[in-house]
Parts: sequence; C-alpha cells; structure tokens
Amino acid sequence: MRVTEHKTEKNRKIKGAFRSAMKATKEALASGNIEKAQEHLKKTLKAIDKASQKKVLHKNTAARKKSRLNALVKSAALTKK
Repeated sequence: MRVTEHKTEKNRKIKGAFRSAMKATKEALASGNIEKAQEHLKKTLKAIDKASQKKVLHKNTAARKKSRLNALVKSAALTKK
C-alpha cells in the first residue's frame, strides 16, 4: 500500500509538471505572445518527454501531444508574420 501511494505521488508530480507547462504555452499563445510561447514550448516538450520516459504517458500519447502543440505554435508564428 505504501509503495502504491509513493508511486502515485511521484506520477502526480510528473503529470502536473507537463500539464502546467502545456497550460503556460497555451496561455502565451492566447495572449498573442509568440516569443514567450516558443520558450514555453521547449520546456513543455521536455516535460512531456520526461513523463513518457517515466511511463506516466504512453509514448504515442506523448508524440501526439507534442505534435499538436508544435503545430499550434508554428501556425501562430506564421500568421503573426
């Protein structure tokens, strides 16, 4: 039981980190700050990769999230120019 609680806490922390990073990126996009969104994107991709590496996210789910987020930032950057 204690092992499960420990692992659950660890997984919750990892999952929270990548969710927070994704939220920060999307908020920067919504505010129209492309440079800040691109900075947050790097941190988000790192957090997603770490979650996938720790088996908190499935590798295909991680790839899908990274791809969609990258497409959002890229399209926002192209329309801004």
